[in-house]
Amino acid sequence: MPMVTVGPMTEQESAPRDRASSPLAAALVRVGDRWTLLVVQALLAGPRRFNELLEEIPGIAPNILSERLKRLERDALLVSRPYIERPPRAAYQLTAEGMELAGALRLLAAEAPVHPACGTPVEPRWYCPTCDRLVEDESEMEMHYL
Repeated sequence: MPMVTVGPMTEQESAPRDRASSPLAAALVRVGDRWTLLVVQALLAGPRRFNELLEEIPGIAPNILSERLKRLERDALLVSRPYIERPPRAAYQLTAEGMELAGALRLLAAEAPVHPACGTPVEPRWYCPTCDRLVEDESEMEMHYL
């Protein structure tokens, strides 16, 4: 049975909306649903036409695919390149920003790489290329998003 709220929302109930300004929340707004993630994944290998995407993404309806492609293009994560004028047909390709996002998706989807010498899964570490050293202490880190 769905929960019904009567009266104004409390500060705690409205908190998830306030978090939408974080970088992670912004990324989830852009690509946080199943179909969008699958569209991005399908475009990792290179440009695809609409029907190719329909074939590569099992279960997606044409209207859903069309809406996701328009949204990704509006968010500058992909570009459409016409290849036929009548009827209008386009191939879709990830932009540089879309490829950066795809890199993050690969990290989320992949199993951790292992050290070839001993077979232990490797761990990611923060590294400063300017100082040429690992940043071990979290108190040293101050995150700035560009």
